Amino acid sequence: MANNAELPIGDAAVTMSVLQEEISIGTRTVDTGRGVRISKTVSELPFEVNEILHHDEISVRHVPIDRIVAIGDAPASRYEGDTLIIPIVEEVLVVERRLRIKEELHVTTTRRDEHYAETVMLKSEQVHVERFDKASDN
Repeated sequence: MANNAELPIGDAAVTMSVLQEEISIGTRTVDTGRGVRISKTVSELPFEVNEILHHDEISVRHVPIDRIVAIGDAPASRYEGDTLIIPIVEEVLVVERRLRIKEELHVTTTRRDEHYAETVMLKSEQVHVERFDKASDN
């Protein structure tokens, strides 16, 4: 940008140019030659599953009793060790009413262990990063 200034010197005027610099700033994209390559691989690895599984088995045994008891003396369910005993009663008509223990149910729970093994495939990812950097080529 230029401005003119007049200076009087005696009867004559001298014209002098006054200059000022200006700057224009901008950006641009430049390929620097640097970059990154990322690769990923997936692999399957065998994994052995080895566990103990539990399950219960129930056995029911009918034990005949055939004994007459008074109505107020009816037996309740009870445990003998690991066995639950459930008395089964029925009414029998006689001159008076009595309870006869017809049978007992002896219920025993037995725990059995079963070995379980299986091979399952598990996935695992690996990542590799490769840099392309001109500064590191020195």
